[in-house]
Amino acid sequence: MYAVFVTGGKQYRVTEGQTLKVEKLPVDAGGNIEFDQVLMVADGDNIKVGAPYVAGGKVTASVKSQGRDDKVMIIKFRRRKHHRKQQGHRQYYTELQITGIKAG
Repeated sequence: MYAVFVTGGKQYRVTEGQTLKVEKLPVDAGGNIEFDQVLMVADGDNIKVGAPYVAGGKVTASVKSQGRDDKVMIIKFRRRKHHRKQQGHRQYYTELQITGIKAG
């Protein structure tokens, strides 16, 4: 059984027990969170697709940790123009463990 849900402007395909990193959510480590913006739930041949969301569909998860990803370097360079610009970025994330999927 798997589901597709939306958080942080992105769509994620998850199964029970899966661990994933999503955009930072305002929940402390060890807490639980429910996602009700479920786009699709599939259980074998039984597939429910929402318009836009599945009625009564929920994905529950527990928060394992909060943190920051590795640094991504942004470099802008123009040859022969004496121009070089460098910047770094570390994205905040929330690590989730999917505990349940409800079709509705």
